[in-house]
Amino acid sequence: MAKILQDIWILESTSGIVLFNRFFDRSFDTQLFGGLMSALNTFAEILANEGLSSFEFSKKRCGIIKRKNILFVGNASIKTREKRIIDELYKISDDFFDKYNDILECWYGDVTAFSNFGLEIQDSLKRSKSRF
Repeated sequence: MAKILQDIWILESTSGIVLFNRFFDRSFDTQLFGGLMSALNTFAEILANEGLSSFEFSKKRCGIIKRKNILFVGNASIKTREKRIIDELYKISDDFFDKYNDILECWYGDVTAFSNFGLEIQDSLKRSKSRF
């Protein structure tokens, strides 16, 4: 299977708390990004009765899915079709819920519980050092 996603964020949709992320730019504030994604998705839900599904930067295309109050945000090359990104996010979300559903039912904010998830999804993630 081809590796599609360059970066990924998994966050609680109402608070924006990032449960897991894999992003190469260490100067990037992950929790700030999570809050922004949560706010934008809420804004889209209010305006259009549904959340965001994708957005683009000059060099990257991002896909977003929401399942069980969790947002999965991933990006890939601008050349990657949105459907491929979304399909990969659904696969990753299935893996995430298979592994962490019990933890999520009684989760109280400790994001370290999800820190090893990168090992589960390494077949989906490309190595990338490019910025947005």
